[in-house]
Amino acid sequence: MSTPDRDDTVLQGAQVTDPTPVQPRHGVVTRASFAVFAVFFLSGFNFASWASRLPAVRDGLDLSAASVGILLLVGSAGSLVALPLSGSIIERIGARRTVLWFAALNAGGLTLAAIGVTVGHVVVTGAGLVVYGVGTAVWDAAMNVEGAVVEQRLGRTVMPRYHAGFSLGTVAAAGVAALAAWLHLPVGIHLPVALGLSIVAVAVAVRSFLPDTHAAVPSTHDEDAVPRGGGARRAIAAWLEPRTLLIGLAVLAAALTEGAANDWVSLAVVDGFDTPHAVGAMALGLFLASMTGMRWFGTTLLDRYGRVVVLRLCAALALVGLAVFGLAPTMWLALVGIVAWGAGAALGFPVGMSAAADDPLRAAARVSVVSTIGYSAFLAGPPLLGLLAEHVGYRHALLAILVPVALGILVSGAAAPLKTAGPVHDETTADRP
Repeated sequence: MSTPDRDDTVLQGAQVTDPTPVQPRHGVVTRASFAVFAVFFLSGFNFASWASRLPAVRDGLDLSAASVGILLLVGSAGSLVALPLSGSIIERIGARRTVLWFAALNAGGLTLAAIGVTVGHVVVTGAGLVVYGVGTAVWDAAMNVEGAVVEQRLGRTVMPRYHAGFSLGTVAAAGVAALAAWLHLPVGIHLPVALGLSIVAVAVAVRSFLPDTHAAVPSTHDEDAVPRGGGARRAIAAWLEPRTLLIGLAVLAAALTEGAANDWVSLAVVDGFDTPHAVGAMALGLFLASMTGMRWFGTTLLDRYGRVVVLRLCAALALVGLAVFGLAPTMWLALVGIVAWGAGAALGFPVGMSAAADDPLRAAARVSVVSTIGYSAFLAGPPLLGLLAEHVGYRHALLAILVPVALGILVSGAAAPLKTAGPVHDETTADRP
């Protein structure tokens, strides 16, 4: 695909961005790239601020392992309800406002959940997690659509680096949470302060997104290729595409692999090796740091060897890491497994998002479908692993994730780039996030 000049129109998901009047491409795309990286970072920061304090949440609400799984299920249900609507929301109000508004729901929901923990009321905590789930789901879809547009403008693989931003945010939050746990800082103080600062940063970052204008109208030569009837028709059509559904299955496997660690690693280390809560938070931080490194440096592997080869190699690494963590007799060996697990789980989700967005005109609808399938992992995973953990312990329960990891290897071929998709080269931003 050739580089769009000043007379070209660039489709942002299903949004049209007209780059006239002409601005230096270096400045516009670079600022947008850093802005996308920032909102990914902040999304990860919010998530891990909560996940790293799960031992304190469990103790504050006096929950069993199965009850923790059900509590996590509540938040996942909110995400699963909201995700099918995310494509239409992005098309209607644009990525910029979608990220800002739903990031506010994300932070507000977690703040309410923290209040529930403080007062010892599990229903209040659950209600907050539902709001958090809705905010997280739509925020996630919107920032992935925006990231795909910027990636296409850059003309090289960069989506994993945005997801590295998410992972870096989780590492930062895990560090803050470990310090808060060490200081015995209550969840009701730690989370509202951290989340308040986060939403202010989101409001600043989205100002540098690529401009949102009106919903895209297909050009004459695309009329037969694009479903008529607006966003709703495109959303329905995306659910009937075999490639999109297979990408969704690959993302589902990746989400289970990553999400299981996010939800359970801290508890598995605390209970499996009888360590303090702060050590559990640091173990989660190690997993997240490993993911961050692979997402940052994995772009070189993707550009050199392609999506399918790299996805299969990463899945194999995740298989080994999970097995080592679940079966290791000593803490240090389990930590080695965590590192391998994190590296192996790193690229499935971001590469799936890029694959879903290969065609910019259909990006919002397809990302919505793939995200919905992927997030269903968070609906089924937590309660099933929690119930299993009641009988075999957290570490051995996590071995069940080996099955979806193997499934991911089988369907990873669907992520191969579309023949009609091609990069938009912009050498001025070649070293930017």
